[in-house]
Amino acid sequence: MNETSRGAERVTFSRGYDVCIMAIDGTWRRDCVLNAISENDAALNVEGSIQGLNLKEFFLLLSSTGLAYRRCELVRVNGTEMDIQFIRGKSAKKRPAAPAEFVDS
Repeated sequence: MNETSRGAERVTFSRGYDVCIMAIDGTWRRDCVLNAISENDAALNVEGSIQGLNLKEFFLLLSSTGLAYRRCELVRVNGTEMDIQFIRGKSAKKRPAAPAEFVDS
């Protein structure tokens, strides 16, 4: 990822920060070390194998309780190093309005 694609400055951690990545449906989870983060993306080192995992969309868990997290997608993998980008809300599709009988009055 180059400087223009990031858009925001990255914060780099000298010792790293322990985080996890987890499947959207919770079927897998891997411990990671967060090396750098910006508003749009992050760089991680993954502990364990990521072979066979669906990395199209997953969560980056920033707290041990799972209360701080970001939805992500994989940008690049090089051995145990991963670059990810954060997914913003999907604005292209809007949910249909609820039928009148389901609207709470």
